[in-house]
Amino acid sequence: MGREFQGEKLIVVGGTSGIGKAVAKIVLQNGGTAVIVGRRPDKTKAATTELSPCGPVFGETADITKTPERAALVERIDAQHRDAAMLLNAAGVFAPRPFLEHTEADYDRYLEISKAIFFITQRVAKNLVDRKKGGSIVNIGSMWAKQAVEATPSSAYSMAKAGLHSLTQHLAMELAGAGIRVNAVSPAVVRTPIFEGFIPKEDVDAVLQGFNSFHPIGRIGRPEDVAEIVATLLSSKSSWVTGAIWDVDGGVMAGRNQYAS
Repeated sequence: MGREFQGEKLIVVGGTSGIGKAVAKIVLQNGGTAVIVGRRPDKTKAATTELSPCGPVFGETADITKTPERAALVERIDAQHRDAAMLLNAAGVFAPRPFLEHTEADYDRYLEISKAIFFITQRVAKNLVDRKKGGSIVNIGSMWAKQAVEATPSSAYSMAKAGLHSLTQHLAMELAGAGIRVNAVSPAVVRTPIFEGFIPKEDVDAVLQGFNSFHPIGRIGRPEDVAEIVATLLSSKSSWVTGAIWDVDGGVMAGRNQYAS
């Protein structure tokens, strides 16, 4: 990718692990600057320490599901990172649960993340419009927003991600005149820490291997598989792409040989 991001700053909401951190690394390695937003101070510090040899990286800690912390984060972004030309919304939780067992509390987790993404993106977009230089926003959506999977009942999660897909298209239309492109990716099963929220950490790899055959390519994804596509969408190499929701899913939306065991 060369020095594709030379002098450009990326804000990554949910950047302390998984896809978000992998994208930040690509941007740093290609001349850019990254702002990592994480929920836990220890993870934010660990991620920035790990990434710092690759380039200039800043850490911001906030639980975006809590209104005061979210508001403070937005103000810090406005005060310290108005020069950001790129935004990646990678924050999320995934906790499969049957529809009939969902509680308001676990539904609200998804709702608050959606609200946070909406208003953080609004602030960044306003700054981009004010700068009059254009920019790029990418959202991490999900295959589950497009298709249900019996093995992972995810009605609330899917509802939230489908909303994110829709937001992507609406913002693409509204912000195109300002030179701001807005796209999303729609991954299938990717080995990230998100699964540790409902599977014991020591069992995650074994459980996820059961989903290899769910993907026509024959394996689950790696964060880097998705990150490379996200980096392309962030970069000028996709300057004629906006409002797209790209399937980065090992072929799942094309078809499957069988369901996961």
